[in-house]
Amino acid sequence: MDIGASIFFTDYSIGPAALAAAMEARGLESLWAPEHSHIPLPRRSPWPGGGDLPKPYYDVLDPFVTLSVAAAVTSKLKLGTGICLVIQRDTIQTAKQVASLDQISGGRFLFGIGGGWNAEEMEDHGTEFASRFKKMREQIEAMVQIWTKSKPEYHGELVNFGPMMTWPKPIQKPHPPVIVGGAFPQAARRAIRYGQGWIPIAGRGDISDQIPAFRKMVAEAGRDPAELPITLFSAQEDLDTLKRFRDLGVARATVALASAKADEVLPVLDRWAKLAAALKA
Repeated sequence: MDIGASIFFTDYSIGPAALAAAMEARGLESLWAPEHSHIPLPRRSPWPGGGDLPKPYYDVLDPFVTLSVAAAVTSKLKLGTGICLVIQRDTIQTAKQVASLDQISGGRFLFGIGGGWNAEEMEDHGTEFASRFKKMREQIEAMVQIWTKSKPEYHGELVNFGPMMTWPKPIQKPHPPVIVGGAFPQAARRAIRYGQGWIPIAGRGDISDQIPAFRKMVAEAGRDPAELPITLFSAQEDLDTLKRFRDLGVARATVALASAKADEVLPVLDRWAKLAAALKA
């Protein structure tokens, strides 16, 4: 099982260049950047984590910008959106950003996506909360056409465009993996339908029973479980727990780093680098 890290990059956190270089030097596998364009005030949507919304949600930098910086100072570290709120983005432009980042990183991009929870935020972008998952599916289907066809077109209910020419195409073939984030079983079904991986969140209850249930769903859908690796977000800093998830077949676990400076973040990386080594011993 590989070990990665996610962080809300802000103007008061460690920067993406410093963090990415430190992670690669310690042999960690992947860096994940989440996003929120803004947080509307007031809002009726509760934060799924419970309680008050943490300050970094208001302050987070754009993930494609921070991951581009991280790509420039590394050569092996994988770079993921964790997660990209595609429903709040233009489909054609996002496809170009994904392909561009995959190009400049040498094929190291992981496209983590999700439908989001903040109804007011997405409504400001013109997306209806009730139909967000249909839109997300159509967006990904359309992006796959853009990434893989010389003259792509797509005609759906919510996403629609005629034949076009657009480059660059991604280095990874047929395209960077689309890794669908969210809770079991709904997000798991979406991952099986049009993804190349699933991201459950460990910090929101015991998900141990969900792993074999997901594998069963994959098999029943006629897909190869090897094509749908599990990336566990917000993993606990505990070797026995990590070993249990490794033995259940989880491919990757990530630690949620605080939006803090290097003096606070780097000691955490040191501890997780030791856990990563112990998992492979």
